[in-house]
Amino acid sequence: MKPNKSISVIITICVLLQLSCEEQATPRRELSSDWFNQMSWRTRPMYQPKNTEPAVQRTPKISFDKVVHNFGNVSPATTHICEFNFTNTGDDVLEIVEVEKTCGCTPFVLSKKEYAPGEKGSLKVGFYSDTQLGSTTKPLYVYTNDESNPEVELAIKANIMAKVDYEPKSLNLMLMQSNANCPEIKIRSLDNQPFSITSFKSTSDCITVDYDPSVKARQFVLRPKVDMQKLERTMDGRFEIGLSHPETKLVSGTFGAPARFSTSPRTITIHRATSQQPIIKKVQVISNYNEDFDIENAFSQAGTIKVLDQKRMRNGYELELQITPPSPKNGSRIFSDVFSLDLKGAGKLDISCNGFYPEATTTKTDLTDLTESYKKNRKCKTCKPILIN
Repeated sequence: MKPNKSISVIITICVLLQLSCEEQATPRRELSSDWFNQMSWRTRPMYQPKNTEPAVQRTPKISFDKVVHNFGNVSPATTHICEFNFTNTGDDVLEIVEVEKTCGCTPFVLSKKEYAPGEKGSLKVGFYSDTQLGSTTKPLYVYTNDESNPEVELAIKANIMAKVDYEPKSLNLMLMQSNANCPEIKIRSLDNQPFSITSFKSTSDCITVDYDPSVKARQFVLRPKVDMQKLERTMDGRFEIGLSHPETKLVSGTFGAPARFSTSPRTITIHRATSQQPIIKKVQVISNYNEDFDIENAFSQAGTIKVLDQKRMRNGYELELQITPPSPKNGSRIFSDVFSLDLKGAGKLDISCNGFYPEATTTKTDLTDLTESYKKNRKCKTCKPILIN
């Protein structure tokens, strides 16, 4: 039998009234006044940054008064000194890391390497003028810790002008003629200043000159003497004449003579060579002085070349050669040989032969070697970069 709905409702109302009365009878609990203070840390930020200004980055700065010095007209083979002044216009210490020079231009004096903000400094440079006449420019590089301008290029300019003139400036010699057909050298003062000859030098002492250093004049005529045996071994070179002129201490020139014999082509080159596949080449051997000569012997140092035919021609011979490229060794991409001719009464004549294989590739080791070789030879051997202490 189901309970009456009205009875259930009455019971529920009674229970709710009882609970309400109990709650009114219990006094309300008040929160402590410190409770909010104790819990306020939860609403504070975990970190409060200090009120500081951002740090200012300090940097050095190098400022040159000039980056080009022009000496104007100077005499050959003379030394001159110039000065490049600079200031550290930055707000940190300036450091001169390195000064790199070039031929004919040498750092002379740099008092120190570090300069405080606002401090001035100078780089004194010695310039040696060449014997070659005309305009010239020599660069100089200064490396610093100035990040905005770490490399400064300075330049020294000059116009090399002699106060003494001479002719000829090049001696064209001939082996088969008396004294190599060497001409006289006429030398004269351009400003009427008297001078004397103080020295005469030539490559391998091929050429000499008789002179009296005690004699002064405004012009001289020099009669060179040529050592024919030394000339035939040297063939070409330079000569220098020392002078006592106050503004021109040295003048120089060149000399050269055609070789007694020459070949056409001068060297034998074979592209896309194939191992053990013979190649035919023709070479002409010519007398440059229209003399008759005989070939006594012909041989190949590496054994890759032999003579197939030999024909006389005007002033020489035409040879038909057979070159047999050898098998490549250790992956090499080239082969070389020297073809030598013994000329009767005229010595030996060598012809270089170089061949290249198309299938060979350069190995990693080869590339490394080439790179290291380039690094060693890319700078002038006379004027390497230096660190100024």
